[in-house]
Order: sequence, then C-alpha cells, then structure tokens
Amino acid sequence: MFVIRPKNFFLLPSDPPRISSSAPVFTTSIFLALQTKMPRLPIRGIQLHYDDRGEGSPIVFVHGHPFDHTMWKYQVPRFAPDHRLIMPDLRGYGRTDVIPGKVMLDEMALDILHLLDALQIDSAVFCGLSMGGQIVLDFYRLFPHKVKALVIVDSDARGETPESHQQRLQKADLIIATGMRQHTNDTIHQYIAPASMNNQPVYTHLYEMMSSTNAAGAAAAHRGRADRRDHLPILSNIRIPTLIVVGEDDYFTPLPIARLMSDRIPGAELAVIPGAGHLPNMETPEKFNDILHDFLHHHL
Repeated sequence: MFVIRPKNFFLLPSDPPRISSSAPVFTTSIFLALQTKMPRLPIRGIQLHYDDRGEGSPIVFVHGHPFDHTMWKYQVPRFAPDHRLIMPDLRGYGRTDVIPGKVMLDEMALDILHLLDALQIDSAVFCGLSMGGQIVLDFYRLFPHKVKALVIVDSDARGETPESHQQRLQKADLIIATGMRQHTNDTIHQYIAPASMNNQPVYTHLYEMMSSTNAAGAAAAHRGRADRRDHLPILSNIRIPTLIVVGEDDYFTPLPIARLMSDRIPGAELAVIPGAGHLPNMETPEKFNDILHDFLHHHL
C-alpha cells in the first residue's frame, strides 16, 4: 500500500540513479500522438487545446509551469483503460492561445469549467501539479460540486509574501527579456532530482516543454500567480478524498509545505516519493501511478 494514511507518511524505496532497462519506454510515436491528435474548442475567447483519452470515470490532469499537457503522458497507459483522461493545455501554454499581460489562476479554472461543460462532464477527480495544484484549489473553491476527489502534487496552497510577489514580477520581466530557452538553461536543474538529470528521455522531454513554452504566456501566468489567493483558510473545509504527493527532493515545494496542506485538510493522505524532485509523475512514473491508482481504488 503506497498511499499514506492521515497525518503519517512513509518513503517508498529509492531507485538507483540510472535509467533502468526495465523502466517503461514511452516511444516517439506515443509522444507524437499526444501532440498531433489534440482537439480544440473555443473557450472564453480563446482556442483551447486538450487531450481526451480513455473511457470511464473522468480524471482532469492540470499541468504546471512552464509545461503543457504532455507532462501527463506517463499516466496515460496506466489510467486510460479505466478512466477518461482530460488533459488541457492551459491558457498561454502548449497549443492553447496566449493572452499577454496577466492571467489569474481562477481564469484558468474557469477555462476548465467551460471545457468540462462542453464535454458534458458533470464532475471528475482533479489532479494538479505545482501551478496546476493551485488552479485545482481555485476550481474547488469556485465549483466544489464538480470535484469528486483532489490530488495535489508538489504544490503550495499559500499565497505569496511581499518578497515572493515581487520576485514573480521580476521573473516575468526576465522571461520576456531573455526568452524561455535561457530560462530553461538556467533553471531546469531545479525541477528534477539529481538522479533524473541522468534520465535522458525525461530530461529531453522536460527541456523541450520548458524551452518551447511561449514567453508571453509564461510571463502572464507569473504575474497572475503573484496575485494568487491564499488557500490555507479553505483547506479545513475540504470534505472530499484528498491526496497530497511530494517528491522527497522537491526544490520548490518541499515536504514541510506538503505536510502543512495534509495536516489542514481533514482525512487527507500524504505520500512522499524518494528519488523524485518537483515532477514525480515524470521522474518516477511507476511509483506515482501506483500511489494514484491505490488512492482512486480506495476512494472511488
């Protein structure tokens, strides 16, 4: 059993820092299929691209910054046989239209609501990573009746401090000035654990996602996140199954932040994955998928 019971946690056994020959291989054809078969819909003044795979009870996967929906490709083979997977490219990311300036996270939550309405999906499990986790919390705050369960991965429910608010605005300006390739070169090592830097397929995928993100879209999201809500006050009101997942080596949102959320959400479960940084669903997909599968099997 990989999922942590309330207020406790354990560590999964670490993998050696190498690419195992027995690890699942995600071929170029699968990656290209995820890229080329995406439908799009006119949503709130933009063309929103999304992937829609599998059949069964729906799961909405919400990507982080500066990524796109393909960060969830490692979950498709495991969950598409039993679930309908909805994976949007958020406003300003991937193939979805860019709105320069500032995009608030609750604007992205509204985009997802309209997407689900267009797809005639009444409710779903929501899984969000990093910025995606913050968007999922905004979605729950606005539309709790639409959410069957929450999975928050390597995220932070707190609002910004005055210092971090200013840092986000400065980072947005820097991204516009120097571009996403330079931003990727400067920061990619912060997103994944040291062992994952040697995982060439994951590293290449991450580099391509980050460096190809539109700078104006990334900057707009940074400005919106600078003004994001503090969700700590709502955590104690969450009354649905909730799973908090964190990579043991997460640079941005380490274990104490994950524990803060799990302690405040009644009955929340906490899982820590050794050998993973900020992106455990990519870095250690088998472990992440086992944790998510057990959580869904237990609660749904």
